[in-house]
Amino acid sequence: MRQKRFFLQENEIPDRWYNIMADMKTKPMPMVDPVTRKAVTVEGLSELFSEECSKQELNMTDRWIEIPEEVREKYTYYRSTPLVRAYGLEDALGTPAHIYFKNESVSPVGSHKLNSALAQAYYCKKGGVTNITTETGAGQWGTALAYASKVFGLEAAVYQVKVSYEQKPYRRSMMQVFGALVTPSPSMSTRAGKDILTKMPNHQGSLGTAISEAVELARMTPGCKYALGSVMSHVTLHQTVIGLEAEKQMDMAGEYPDIVIACFGGGSNFGGLCFPFMRHNLSGKRTTRFIAAEPASCPKLTKGKFGYDFGDEAGYTPLLPMFTLGHDFMPANIHAGGLRYHGAGVIASQLLSEGLIEAVDIAQTSAFKAGCLFAEAEGIIPAPESCHAIAATIDEAIKCKESGESKTILFCLSGHGLIDMAAYDQFLAGNMTDISFR
Repeated sequence: MRQKRFFLQENEIPDRWYNIMADMKTKPMPMVDPVTRKAVTVEGLSELFSEECSKQELNMTDRWIEIPEEVREKYTYYRSTPLVRAYGLEDALGTPAHIYFKNESVSPVGSHKLNSALAQAYYCKKGGVTNITTETGAGQWGTALAYASKVFGLEAAVYQVKVSYEQKPYRRSMMQVFGALVTPSPSMSTRAGKDILTKMPNHQGSLGTAISEAVELARMTPGCKYALGSVMSHVTLHQTVIGLEAEKQMDMAGEYPDIVIACFGGGSNFGGLCFPFMRHNLSGKRTTRFIAAEPASCPKLTKGKFGYDFGDEAGYTPLLPMFTLGHDFMPANIHAGGLRYHGAGVIASQLLSEGLIEAVDIAQTSAFKAGCLFAEAEGIIPAPESCHAIAATIDEAIKCKESGESKTILFCLSGHGLIDMAAYDQFLAGNMTDISFR
């Protein structure tokens, strides 16, 4: 029988995260305080984030960062996640490519987001924080942080993008089951939300608006810190547990990826899977391709501009050097809510500017078509975000079929779609449309 799934023993789960910035020949440009126009400091970031996350954000020298034992112990509840050989998908495509996926959908909250949520909640608790606030799009990150907050005894408040709040009521319910206060954004509970609704009463929200509200709440609430689910370098750092596991599991399978693919919103699951493999490219030992799959309606990597921009709509955050569509960009109401973000993380942006990673944009219907084929072949219904990675993987596998070349492709199944069935209903009924970038 062909071996299909590869797991690690508990003592093989990584005990350190990988910090790619230590190996980058050209470091990312610094984040800048919009008032002083000077590079942000740990002290400045610590006004918003936990002190330890602030230190990790600006750490460009330490290649390995120890995972706290309390966090690693929580990881063992669901890690290692399986590396799976997608024989069913290979057969459906008739491709000579070997396709593997890292299945992050098996975490307690159904996505990779828990890897950073546990770390951020732990650091907040350790620092004496009592409340934590955040934003969320589709709800995967909000759900993860709500659960992690409960694990470490924190109170959580989540601003969920209004269109996703309405599209995905059960994700909202999951956050509430874990004890979080969930508010659709933009709302009338913050100055940022009021200003946005005054200008546009029917504003359906974006991650940029939700970030503004969450940041404002964190600054106004004693004992409260803000946590972010993607974009920031410390978030991607925590997610490298994915790629570090996958590297060991690929070795168990006797293969090494020629191509690594992940969907891309802010860059956390992309960097989490890709960066541990990329360190071998940076050292000159490998020539693996890395492909970020983003939505065609929000294509910051393929059609955005590289420069300084705010991470939120109201301009509360530091200025980040990134590929961006503009912090006031209003993304279309696609179902992949986790990918509706105007900018890319600073590490991925720097790597893209140097040509060290690639990006493709995927139309919404193409993503769901790929997701349905994957479900038929592998028995897992993927999240709309993950469908973008699957679509890019299928494209590469078909190229192998056409050329007769066998390549090894690895992608991240970042989450399951069991709470996204309304989106699949719309697709199957033929009522889903593609929305072009404007």
